[in-house]
Amino acid sequence: MALTIDLSGRVAVVTGGTRGIGAGITTTLLAAGAQVVACARRPPDRPLEAAGRTARFMELDLRDADAVGAFFRRMRGEYGRLDVLVNNAGGTPYRLLADSSPQQAARAVELNLIAPITASLAAREVMADQESGGSIIMIGSVSGTRPSPGTAAYGAAKAGLDNLARTMAVEWAPKIRVNTLTLGMVRTELSHLHYGDEDGIAAVGNTVPLGRLAAPAEIGEACAFLASDLSGYVSGASLLVHGGGERPAFLDASTAEMPSASRATTTAASTDPTAANVSTAAANVSSIANVANVANSVQTSTASKES
Repeated sequence: MALTIDLSGRVAVVTGGTRGIGAGITTTLLAAGAQVVACARRPPDRPLEAAGRTARFMELDLRDADAVGAFFRRMRGEYGRLDVLVNNAGGTPYRLLADSSPQQAARAVELNLIAPITASLAAREVMADQESGGSIIMIGSVSGTRPSPGTAAYGAAKAGLDNLARTMAVEWAPKIRVNTLTLGMVRTELSHLHYGDEDGIAAVGNTVPLGRLAAPAEIGEACAFLASDLSGYVSGASLLVHGGGERPAFLDASTAEMPSASRATTTAASTDPTAANVSTAAANVSSIANVANVANSVQTSTASKES
């Protein structure tokens, strides 16, 4: 028997679900059969559709706790249930910590950690009363797993988000499953603003072991899995969706002899015309990837610009 993901009859909320990664998640859940409500501060440029279904847009500022509570009470009243919450909204500008104010750092933590807590608590009020419970999915970042220069508060918040999910998975079991998707770089409609032209995007993609950036739909597919019965015994997990991670910079900086396979990989990267200067810039790869990850998150944010 073939395994399929069928979310028919389920209701999902995707925060920041109108653009970039969030739009990819929204359309994939629609394709899997779910009814999807995408909430954000701004509507999508065009309706998000898949498999003959259209996502509903509802305006919401996730930093307003009263508005968040009212939103989820409305969801219960209008749909009678809530099966999936994807805490996707988030982001931050690039700014070195020494150049940041405490207020700016606090706003980054508020959007990337406190807002998911607020939404999850409100969603729990609906899910806990259902026999079927529910699934909460946090959209994390590799910035929370390693140093995050230029986005320190964001990285700290994303690290906290992963720990939050693990704790919620224990406290809210067995009714509610909670997991994290830890993302690397994702190509969206705004990638050219952060990576440059097609050659620049290809060069950045060549720093990833799989040789490219992820597509938003691939993040959506991982969300659909975690939302489905196929992951019924998966809770408290952190699923890395980063194409293999980041190649350690020291491997390209080292003058020591390497096994032929590793040397061939390095040589190929340095001679590929689409990856010009990638090898010589290896020491900066972590910082480049960090900015890229944050930029992708900003695209999906309900409040990506600091007020």
